[in-house]
Amino acid sequence: MASYLSLLILVLLGALSFFAHNTAVTISIVVLLAIKFTPLAQFFPYVEKQGLTVGIIILTIAVMAPLASGSLPSSTLLKSFLDWKSLLAIAVGIFVSWLGGRGVSLMSSQPTIVGGLLIGTIIGVSLFRGVPVGPLIAAGIVSLFLIGK
Repeated sequence: MASYLSLLILVLLGALSFFAHNTAVTISIVVLLAIKFTPLAQFFPYVEKQGLTVGIIILTIAVMAPLASGSLPSSTLLKSFLDWKSLLAIAVGIFVSWLGGRGVSLMSSQPTIVGGLLIGTIIGVSLFRGVPVGPLIAAGIVSLFLIGK
């Protein structure tokens, strides 16, 4: 019964994310359903254990790609230490990275929070024209409110 309920929740979240134009969540759910109903289901333990790490690696590659490709010259990067807006961006980047780290820890230790983060992300995208990039940061913010984290 629990398996059917989790499947129903995934399908409902997939439909909601589709109508909310949240392509990343829609594709993620379709991939998970495809894995579930094929022989690839044997890889679920790996996806559960290493999926977040692999995702962070891919995201980091995407963020560093302009530097590696040369479309963001190193001289521009070095000049960022001279502009107050860039220094503010560096400080915020440090803070957000720290929050993301707390979010990863929280999501690992309390997986029940993941559903709420996903629903909140979908609502933010569909109702407030948000962008679905914040579940780790949201989890980090939640961790600030929880005692003992």
